[in-house]
Amino acid sequence: MLTSKETFPKAILLDRDGVINFDSPDYILSPEQWRPIPGSLEAIAKLTKAGISVAIISNQSAVGRGMLDDTTFQNIHSKMLLSIEALGGRIDHVSYCPHAPSDGCTCRKPLPGMVLEALLALKLSNEAQHVYMIGDSLRDMQAAWAANISGILVQSGYGDATDILAKARLHDPHIQSYPNLEAAVCSILKH
Repeated sequence: MLTSKETFPKAILLDRDGVINFDSPDYILSPEQWRPIPGSLEAIAKLTKAGISVAIISNQSAVGRGMLDDTTFQNIHSKMLLSIEALGGRIDHVSYCPHAPSDGCTCRKPLPGMVLEALLALKLSNEAQHVYMIGDSLRDMQAAWAANISGILVQSGYGDATDILAKARLHDPHIQSYPNLEAAVCSILKH
């Protein structure tokens, strides 16, 4: 649950793979491979119904690596958005980095470029204290911290959740961690 120092959010920024949908070390390369984590789409719908803006912030290096063309990526994205909308949820903004790690871009997490873009798009650039980033990796948290917003970890990605949490706690000893997006959203909405 959010502490008394934290405020009720105006926006939640979500990583995609490992938070909304199951991730794979081999990437999500087709709409058929995109499968929502149980409860994640419903959690987004709950945020929407609570009047909280939702944005997606996602590294998608499979595009930059040539493993996924833009049309297929857009088809995956459309499947996700339609699935969210079917349950009453809404995504207010999407930022994704299509670059490979070696491209030297300024948007790829752990850099804050996409987070800052989302804050600007949501008109919350001066209200970072009202925005939270939910992710499954240390780089998600690092991007949030670099943009001066709070991070919340979920353990539904394919990485070592215990190790990720331990590393995140070196920066923020009070970082919150939940099994999945559904549990994180339930805690946020209880505040």
